[in-house]
Amino acid sequence: MDDLNRVKRAILDGLLTPPRWGGKHTDVRNLKKGFPAPISATKEGQRLMDDAIKQLINSGWLLAKKSTGEIHVSLNPRMKKEIMEFVNSP
Repeated sequence: MDDLNRVKRAILDGLLTPPRWGGKHTDVRNLKKGFPAPISATKEGQRLMDDAIKQLINSGWLLAKKSTGEIHVSLNPRMKKEIMEFVNSP
């Protein structure tokens, strides 16, 4: 599995505990917390996280909305089957 898919899986997994489906959302900055220093402390790692978030939004797996001046995201309940298959795949 490539780095981008690992980051996507970590982001989705982070939104699953506690569950953030539909109306329950969190700030995009919170998605980037908890990544190890090789990813979070480098420009390449930051770009990788930004690309992963953008791809998840564009694919419809994450719902984005502007709230309190920031972009907030939640898991798309209509894509639950696909999201769970991706997160639980080996």
